[in-house]
Amino acid sequence: MARDEEQPAGQARQRIDKWLFFARLRKSRSLAAKSVEAGDVRVNGAPVRQPSHALRIGDVVTVSLDRHDMVVKVLQPGERRGPYEEARLLYHDMTPPPLPREERSLFEQATRERGTGRPTKRERRETDRLQGFPGDDVD
Repeated sequence: MARDEEQPAGQARQRIDKWLFFARLRKSRSLAAKSVEAGDVRVNGAPVRQPSHALRIGDVVTVSLDRHDMVVKVLQPGERRGPYEEARLLYHDMTPPPLPREERSLFEQATRERGTGRPTKRERRETDRLQGFPGDDVD
């Protein structure tokens, strides 16, 4: 009998790297282990650095993805890496919605008004002349 089967349902545990892989939050188990070792994963607010860390039902896992953090609550351990619909049953997504555009911080990527692109070569030369930079004007 496996160790997971010996424990009562409320005490089911699973390695965090396996769970991240089964829940489809990482593409492979080795990538899941690397992200845990890199410190990209927190369990109940505490950073986790060991891929063998045991997750329990009810734990809150924060995963740093490429452009945002994902906060999920563990609902059950995974048995296999199945389709998305099956993997979605392993967790409850608690990620807060993104802030409206006007409330975002100034440290985010700068954007420009729609329709305004880079200046043309002529506009750059005019700007250089106004600022007093020597240009390649042929007079």
